[in-house]
Amino acid sequence: MTKPKQHVSIQNPTDPQSRTPMKPSPFHEIEKSVYSALETYANVHRGSGHASTVTTALYEKARDAVLAHLNLSKKKYKVLFCSPGRAAALTDQLHTNAFHQLSSRDLGLAVGVRAIAISKKTLKSLRPVDTGGGAARLIAPKWVVWEHAPDLFEAGTPAVINIIAFVRALQLSGKANARNAFSESESLSANAQQLFEGILPGLSGETLMAELLETRIGRSMPVPTTRGMQPYINLDNSASTPTFAPIWDVVRFTWRQPAAVQEQIVQSVRTICAQFLNAPQTDYHTLFTWNTTEAVNSAARLVATDTPSDIAPVIVSTMLEHSSNDLPWRTIPGVQMEYLSINDEGFVDPSQLQQLLVEYNDEKKHGNQRIVLVSVSGASNVLGTCNRLSEISRLAHRYNARLFVDAAQLIAHRKIDIATDQIDFLAFSAHKVYAPFGAGSLIIKKQSLGIDEKTLSTLEQHGDENAAGISALGASLSLLNRIGMKHIEQKELSLTRHALMGLSNISNVRLYGIKAPDTLALSQKVGVIPFDVKGTMPATTARRLAEERGIGVRYGCHCAHITVKRILHIGPRLEAFQRIILRLVPMLKFQGVVRVSFGLENSIDDVDALVQTMLRFTDKQVSSTDLSQKEMKQAMGSFAEERVARVFATQTK
Repeated sequence: MTKPKQHVSIQNPTDPQSRTPMKPSPFHEIEKSVYSALETYANVHRGSGHASTVTTALYEKARDAVLAHLNLSKKKYKVLFCSPGRAAALTDQLHTNAFHQLSSRDLGLAVGVRAIAISKKTLKSLRPVDTGGGAARLIAPKWVVWEHAPDLFEAGTPAVINIIAFVRALQLSGKANARNAFSESESLSANAQQLFEGILPGLSGETLMAELLETRIGRSMPVPTTRGMQPYINLDNSASTPTFAPIWDVVRFTWRQPAAVQEQIVQSVRTICAQFLNAPQTDYHTLFTWNTTEAVNSAARLVATDTPSDIAPVIVSTMLEHSSNDLPWRTIPGVQMEYLSINDEGFVDPSQLQQLLVEYNDEKKHGNQRIVLVSVSGASNVLGTCNRLSEISRLAHRYNARLFVDAAQLIAHRKIDIATDQIDFLAFSAHKVYAPFGAGSLIIKKQSLGIDEKTLSTLEQHGDENAAGISALGASLSLLNRIGMKHIEQKELSLTRHALMGLSNISNVRLYGIKAPDTLALSQKVGVIPFDVKGTMPATTARRLAEERGIGVRYGCHCAHITVKRILHIGPRLEAFQRIILRLVPMLKFQGVVRVSFGLENSIDDVDALVQTMLRFTDKQVSSTDLSQKEMKQAMGSFAEERVARVFATQTK
């Protein structure tokens, strides 16, 4: 007999076996909608397969719902979803009569969302606040081809779950948009730290991991395939991760608390982050943001204001970087970028970094130009390779430069030690670490940056508004800490090795980066595998994996165009030609590579399903039971429509 799961006291309102009845609450309908969205949660616009299709449809439905709430025409207006900070910076550019803004704060909902409806004509003259993932169509070291609205103004992964909660609250509150319609005052049964310690109590290590996996929301969700309904397999964890019932319970609990208790929870999560990352609060600021992209942009603005006026800043980055850890640094006035090359496995050469630091900062061969920052990813989102942070940090500090680490792809997979590695700035997103509720974090070493109290207070105020998302991050990090990052690393290394063994035996499959399952270098790689199939477009491979086995992956350039062009050996001439073609054919998308990426919930069975489907696909096996491509497209469309209807089912008042 299965042992009952021990969560916090709030029960899942959609679970028919819930043991404790929920008292009547204005949150009840919102929770049903959000839970349905979490069952098929994926990254918006940037994946393939059923979950990404549904999540994208939900996101666009939310835009339409905001316009309907405001009685505005879809032909004339666009809706941008923003964090409080990004919204303030955008609206500062506009006259008050040029936009309509709705705030989750006005409803008493602690999700930190702003919806801004702007006329399409006005939008053309608006300057984006942040740059990064999704804001550009094509990137090279010396130029950028930007996206159009709304993507240009929504850099980074949107907080789609928070947005759905906010839009459902709007619908349920009616046209009056009553202030604090969803505020409640329930007493906190224990202090905030005990709230997190009370999740699945008494368990740790692999036992906790096994119990937690049983609670994954959307586990074994059946999706239509050419062979009937099959459980969905998420192999797109680098884009975004699903969540677990205990984390969701903490979010729901936080929604119901008065502001003072929510503030207590936020402060408790600051402590959890500090302990998880070894970034003592006496030495580091912990700021909460919308996502990694917003964190990097904030860091870039802070570094720009902290650079002496007599220095021409140089920032060293690498060819491994996600655009969110590239484009924001380019916005610093007068900055020059230098990029460290990578070898075929995806590793940088520290000696190249040392040579640059000596030239600029020691020998001063370039006038008043100085390397003020070295900015690197903790792990590549394309190749999975992990940078040697301690060695890079040692070199940067030896030559009076600071170190920024984009830990978005590292946080859920490896132990991070900020103090020991002397990291000056570190950023990550909660949606990469099983808490997809619109939170991110920027850690700043106090001695590394002169930040005034007013700026610090503003950043904290904007970020802390999303108390529910922050509480989810606290719950997630607490659980990972109790499981132990070594257990997670060993499990994912086993999955990666098994996948490399299987895929490398398929004759038409080309692997990129580290390919050998028995190499020592594999220990310096997280569970990310890029590949393609000879003679087949990556989009086709991704579609077939979804249609034939319900496997969600990602294909394309993965917001890391420089990396993808490097591994595909696209030189400067072809790169320039691509730029011309893209301007002539704006809707064109470059195919890039297919990427599978593992997370906590994946198993050897998932890897076997991937390999078996790839074997069947590359051998061009066709079964008489297969649906046609047209029938499959219709089935997936119907599935998405049904899921969207489920989320937005309740009629507004």
